[in-house]
Amino acid sequence: MTTDSVLERIVDVVTGGEDVEDLVRPFLRIVESLTGLESTYLTTVDLEHGVQTVLFAHNTGTLNLHEGLKADWGDTLCRRSIEEGCAYTDEVPSRWGDSRGGRELGISTYLGVPIRVGNGELYGTLCGVSRAKLPVTGNVRKLLDLFGHIIARQIERERLLERLQRENIEYEGHALTDPLTGVPNRRALLRELQRALSDSERSGATVYVAFIDLDGFKAINDRHGHDAGDRFLIAVARALSAGLREGDFLGRYGGDEFIVFGTDYGGDAADNRCLFQARLAGLTAGAFPLESVTVEYSGASVGVIAANHQSGTCDEVIAQADAAMYEVKQARRAAR
Repeated sequence: MTTDSVLERIVDVVTGGEDVEDLVRPFLRIVESLTGLESTYLTTVDLEHGVQTVLFAHNTGTLNLHEGLKADWGDTLCRRSIEEGCAYTDEVPSRWGDSRGGRELGISTYLGVPIRVGNGELYGTLCGVSRAKLPVTGNVRKLLDLFGHIIARQIERERLLERLQRENIEYEGHALTDPLTGVPNRRALLRELQRALSDSERSGATVYVAFIDLDGFKAINDRHGHDAGDRFLIAVARALSAGLREGDFLGRYGGDEFIVFGTDYGGDAADNRCLFQARLAGLTAGAFPLESVTVEYSGASVGVIAANHQSGTCDEVIAQADAAMYEVKQARRAAR
């Protein structure tokens, strides 16, 4: 390859590569074409376990270092190269004859640079080997250094992107979760309810929406303290979560209010609504141990409506469920 063609190829690779592999594979071919080395490859090094692994490889002769090959780091030519600061030698047998792997493969020529990321962390090596004694010019060694730096920067970019993606997922999870009870918050609730109502147009399903208000919650707070009140909210959320059917969604709407909704594809709407209401009311009733005290709770007021895509916005549907809950609350008060 001419100097101009090498430069053109490098520019094409760097500007067109989207990930480490897109960079490395062409680089390995360029190094092979300039040196005649039988095998060029990129490795990763696990210093904790003392293992070097061939990540990407380009083989042209009988010397075949296949991808996924693992070697004892202590025995490798790469380790000796780094420790001695020797990037190139065509006298491997006399210089590093103590390397069992080098002897078994019959390697005479070695060329390699370390790939370091971050604050000098050793990621791996960019190497080439051959059984024949091959000359490697200083310019080629400089080019290998350049490739190593480019690969290291790409690895750092990909690591940064992965970290940002993880943090974004974590942030999204926090942004959609009620910090006290651990169930979805109002934002998540509204998003999923909107999705369920929209899907009902296509599926023909009925969406049953339950508004749950914890009657007497203020009295629990006043009598046992806010810590007990918080524990009670957590306990009720757990009880509701444990009793959900597959496809049901539970969210904390705010304060002592929860919303549960689920879909149904058949049966009498009135019967389904009553069954849904009874099941949820039952889940909120009973004895709730709150560490220092056990609260005997008669259950929440639960109002349920049947909705679909024609029932209005999420806020309108929730307002209808809230009104149904208020009717239940009034009836319970009148029955006392």
